[in-house]
Amino acid sequence: MTAASSSSFFTLLAFVISALIFFLFRKSKSKTLNLPPGPPGWPVVGNLFQFARSGKPFFQYVDDLRKEYGPIFTLKMGTRNMIILSDAMLCHEALIERGALFASRPRENPTRNIFSCNKFTVNAAVYGPVWRSLRRNLVQNMLSSTRLKEFRTVREMAMDKLIARLSAEAEANNGVVWVLKNARFAVFCILLAMCFGIEMDEETVEKMDQTMKAVLIVLDPRIDDYLPILRPFFSKQRNRALQVRKEQVDYIVQFIEKRRQMIRNTGSDKAAMSFSYLDTLFDLKVEGRKSGPSNPELVSLCSEFLNGGTDTTGTAIEWGIARLIDNPDVQSKLYEEIKSTVGDRKVEEQDVEKMTYLQAVVKELLRKHPPTFFVLTHAVTEPTTLAGYDIPTDVNLEIYSPAISEDPKLWSNPEKFDPDRFVSGKEDADITGVKGVKMMPFGVGRRICPGLGMATVHVHLMLARMVQEFEWKAYPPNSPLDFTGKLEFTVVMKNPLRAMIKQRA
Repeated sequence: MTAASSSSFFTLLAFVISALIFFLFRKSKSKTLNLPPGPPGWPVVGNLFQFARSGKPFFQYVDDLRKEYGPIFTLKMGTRNMIILSDAMLCHEALIERGALFASRPRENPTRNIFSCNKFTVNAAVYGPVWRSLRRNLVQNMLSSTRLKEFRTVREMAMDKLIARLSAEAEANNGVVWVLKNARFAVFCILLAMCFGIEMDEETVEKMDQTMKAVLIVLDPRIDDYLPILRPFFSKQRNRALQVRKEQVDYIVQFIEKRRQMIRNTGSDKAAMSFSYLDTLFDLKVEGRKSGPSNPELVSLCSEFLNGGTDTTGTAIEWGIARLIDNPDVQSKLYEEIKSTVGDRKVEEQDVEKMTYLQAVVKELLRKHPPTFFVLTHAVTEPTTLAGYDIPTDVNLEIYSPAISEDPKLWSNPEKFDPDRFVSGKEDADITGVKGVKMMPFGVGRRICPGLGMATVHVHLMLARMVQEFEWKAYPPNSPLDFTGKLEFTVVMKNPLRAMIKQRA
């Protein structure tokens, strides 16, 4: 939610409207439900303006409330009810043991509906035939281990470019580099190649990235998402969203058509790849539909693929490098493992499987720094109960994951970054949640992120190459790092990481 949400004008306006509605409709449907407890709210607007007036980020507001109301509580945010979960056992019961019942998605706000083509994406689709068709295609035809191996050369080229970019930037800036910007660029190049199967120059890559960022900016929640009665006051923002969508579709469709022509005229572009995600979508059979996806739907699916894998991986690398700088002993130990495993040659993907300490570092990184504070919102397919409380179909079930990955009942010394906890069987966690939920960086259950395997390949390989090539230190020298996070599309460092690098001998 943006700062504009708390403006005094809309607070006053909403309060007046709330009072009127309250007196007209004194009886609320929710009164008949046994929802989990939560902070008492104002009529109609609920806790919306209590949150806005708190001046806290939403995750911090939730973190404070769970200490008072426990591991399951309700927030009433305008017309939306949110049930917040922050307990490992409840999450396991809901998403694993009763996974099908808790596997749907709530209604989208109008802006998100524009960009998801009315929930025609893997992440947004309600639990049903459209979701099954889209997910099956993505997992089986694009993200299987066999398919991922086909793009190994693309990843190797992107890693070489990343190292070259870092070296050039360091040479021009007395050894200082921006971490997130370079990591994002590298993974975005990989995903573009996988998605469209055509070669793009750097200028095109930058333009595509700007197009994607414009989408993420207009998707930021607004107050009228929670109070639809205020929608007439946000016509300018709605028109802006429609304009961004038009620009997105117009720009991306040209690459879709280019790929379509290549498939029809095999061999017409010698630089083109033999396979891409788009290839699986052109004639995709979706249950309950007679035709394949339209061009706007293809744009939504391609955008989901690109956005879902770029910022999540880029921010993981930024947090990972920050932790290695803050823990030089961990960085040294990781470098020694890399050197003893591969010698003087470049790290390759098959080497990662032999590096147990690298795997421990990445697992600890994902425990301490999951991509988001909340996994993607869940909803139930039919009314049910959890922990003795009613869970109706129209509530947003929000899972606050740091409460689980930092729970001292589940982890020893959870505030410490300690990859050794995963070495020699001291502690462990199944990140898929099947054996028990202790961390959930990719969600768990039926709606677990389908890109889990691809993401972990990228994070392992990027960290290994970056540590193999460079020694990483704080900038300014010996300055403490600020591990405060802020939510953009993912949880990024509040102060973007600049680092000093030195080429390994």
